[in-house]
Amino acid sequence: MILDAEEDIEVVGEAADGEQAVSSAARFNPDVILMDVRMPNMDGIEATRRIVSAETNGAGVVSGSAEDADPALDRPRVLMLTTFELDEYVYESLRAGASGFLLKDVPADQLVAGIRVVAEGEALLAPSVTKRLISDFSAARAAKAAEENPPAGLAELTAREMEVFKLIARGMSNHEIAQELVVSETTVKTHVARILMKLGLRDRVQAVVLAYESGLVQPGAA
Repeated sequence: MILDAEEDIEVVGEAADGEQAVSSAARFNPDVILMDVRMPNMDGIEATRRIVSAETNGAGVVSGSAEDADPALDRPRVLMLTTFELDEYVYESLRAGASGFLLKDVPADQLVAGIRVVAEGEALLAPSVTKRLISDFSAARAAKAAEENPPAGLAELTAREMEVFKLIARGMSNHEIAQELVVSETTVKTHVARILMKLGLRDRVQAVVLAYESGLVQPGAA
């Protein structure tokens, strides 16, 4: 009812559990998937993992506009919705391929806004869990990453692309990055697309996870 009231959002299907969501991949081609974390038969995290890794371009429940998405963002994006604020769900959801995470008590207008944000290729995390997510999980993984070889794609980034990559990891939008580097938003979008391509990433959320796991960005850094 909330989403049907929005002119730019169309609900194209529904699924009762994770298995149904996965099986709907061949029938629906949405821009955004609104996924519950806890469901019978298969939870939302596993369903998300299977959907975003599938070759087919679709599986989900919500379709909206993504005209301003970054060029490389051509696959459906998943927005996780749950009553559970536990950090492990947040982190595992993002690692599974989700582009955002909101709690079910979020006001209706923020839910609608969140769908639009994810459709545009931006990352979205409930403010109440973002700080703990970074401090509790990425710090430990960054320490481990320091002992391992960094992702090969990092060496292929130019100095400017690395600069943009670090700003993406700090949660900055294309507009904010453009202001920070004194360049146009079009230039930033081009850099973002090249970064995602070189690193083999699907979207900005994966870029943030990789930046912290590789130790490129440290929790708490300015």
